[in-house]
Amino acid sequence: MTAIVATSVGGCGLLGGEESPSSSGGSGNLEKSKIKVAVMSTIDVAPFRLAQDGGYFKNEGLEVEAIEAATGQVSLTKLIGGEVDVAYASYTPFFIAMSKGTADIKLVSDASSAGPKSTMLVTLPTSSVKSINDLAGKKIGITAPNTVSDTLSKSVMKDHGVDASKVQWVPLPLPNVAGALKNGDIDAGFLTEPFITQAAKQAGTVPVVDTATGATQDFPTAGYGGLGKFVAENPKTVAAFQRAMQKATRDSADRSKIEPLLVKYAKIDQDTAALTTLLTFQSALDPRRIQRVPDLLLQMGAIQTKIDVAPMIAEQPTS
Repeated sequence: MTAIVATSVGGCGLLGGEESPSSSGGSGNLEKSKIKVAVMSTIDVAPFRLAQDGGYFKNEGLEVEAIEAATGQVSLTKLIGGEVDVAYASYTPFFIAMSKGTADIKLVSDASSAGPKSTMLVTLPTSSVKSINDLAGKKIGITAPNTVSDTLSKSVMKDHGVDASKVQWVPLPLPNVAGALKNGDIDAGFLTEPFITQAAKQAGTVPVVDTATGATQDFPTAGYGGLGKFVAENPKTVAAFQRAMQKATRDSADRSKIEPLLVKYAKIDQDTAALTTLLTFQSALDPRRIQRVPDLLLQMGAIQTKIDVAPMIAEQPTS
């Protein structure tokens, strides 16, 4: 769910990357100094891009290669297949994989929560869809089944008494939603920023409903996970990744560090980047907060058994 990022141009010092390596970091101390991380083109990964381009990973003795993935499910598939060491995805596919026994997932770092107006269902002004109550029986574009896009959409529809089982869900890349609306291929589409702002500027799309409302207000949207074997065998490497992400997440509160990343990685113009509504960036994993995700998935029937989040969370760095 959502839009991309990396660092502003110039020296690392401008991005807060001038700190010396942590005493527990350094390539000589890490079990694995080079790792691959699957990421998507979403705003959620802004701190990751900042850590990568700003030298935060390097200062921890890590060399991190970003591997692009079209959806969270693709990212998870790359993780399970051994193509990457860590995967960014919405939490939904992580928990579905755990519920099915497909993979032993350990959550390494949080990424984001859905802030107000940062995730929406949108349509065109000429559409027959005027409100959320008009969505039953319609075609709705989502990134992929069993991702945060349909999780948030189904939840907000349930809050309003709309039958989501009668919806035809149409998988679409986020940049293609506006075009699909104009072509009449879908009646509404799920978007996150900066695609919400971009679609409004380019196609005149209007909101149907903010999906971060009701049961999904401030809902945990995405994070980074690894396989249990990797996390167990590489605790120092994982800790180095976590420390870099914590520092980058903290510095991402400065919007001036994020907007250039949207221009660079999301390929949007500076004006759109300035108008984009940011999600709430997160890093440290709070089991009580993340527990909301599998609990909602169980309630909606996406998973069949209750999942306890606490054992899935990798040990968090103390500083």
